[in-house]
Amino acid sequence: MRLADIFKQKKPISFEIFPPKGELSTESFHATLAALSKLSPDYISVTCSAGGSGGRERTAVLAGSIRKDYGIESCAHLTCINSDEQMLREDVQRLHDAGVENVLALRGDVIPGSTAHTFHYACELMRRLQPEGFCMGGACYPEGHIECADPAEDLRRLYEKQEAGAEFLVTQLFFDNACFYRFIENARRIGVTIPVTPGVMPILSKAQIERMIFTCGASLPSAIIRILTRYENDPDALRKAGIDYAVSQIGDLMKNGADGVHIYTMNRPQIATDILEGMRGCR
Repeated sequence: MRLADIFKQKKPISFEIFPPKGELSTESFHATLAALSKLSPDYISVTCSAGGSGGRERTAVLAGSIRKDYGIESCAHLTCINSDEQMLREDVQRLHDAGVENVLALRGDVIPGSTAHTFHYACELMRRLQPEGFCMGGACYPEGHIECADPAEDLRRLYEKQEAGAEFLVTQLFFDNACFYRFIENARRIGVTIPVTPGVMPILSKAQIERMIFTCGASLPSAIIRILTRYENDPDALRKAGIDYAVSQIGDLMKNGADGVHIYTMNRPQIATDILEGMRGCR
């Protein structure tokens, strides 16, 4: 089912996972999928490897498996910055062969030494994918893309994605809902009309937060700083406080009309379970 049609019916709750790598075996990964499927998400997205390190073939296969083996709609991430036309044709064929209907079209991270840069921006990839029949989504950045110093230019790029065929958007993680609300107001003002799903990642450790600050440019509200300061040496308490904060954040977003919520699960089904249980407790 095309995600654009799901958005017409409801405000979806979705999860993001990444393909197995390192010590995570394919068997363990399918155990993760089986656990997540019991939570009945509206769809699950499958990333390409972080940092542009490959894994595109697995993304298509796993996105297809989510639909075929677990009966849940999927969305495959597809990056373009390290691709030439031939590589992209192969990616598209793999997605079609796997029965994938939905694609999150992204620029991606540059691989050091790569010279395959036929595409430079996500909107270029979207224009190339338009004839392929996918339902396309795009990424957006409530606090601006870390590589773009001009907020107005960042918004123009966002509008270009809609014009290039994006039918929905998923935000980068953020911890301050006020940033999201300002972003939505500005996006709607310039003519962005497609659904925008906020992406939420629970806090699990101080090291995780430090990575997010440097890789994504996410700002930390005072409430997060207090949590980190209070529970820095108590991992279990920090995890619980992080889940509670994510539940509160999601509750506020939904109350204020967000187009669903996208949970970055980090391949940990218990995280998604705890968040959904917390959400039920708030209703």
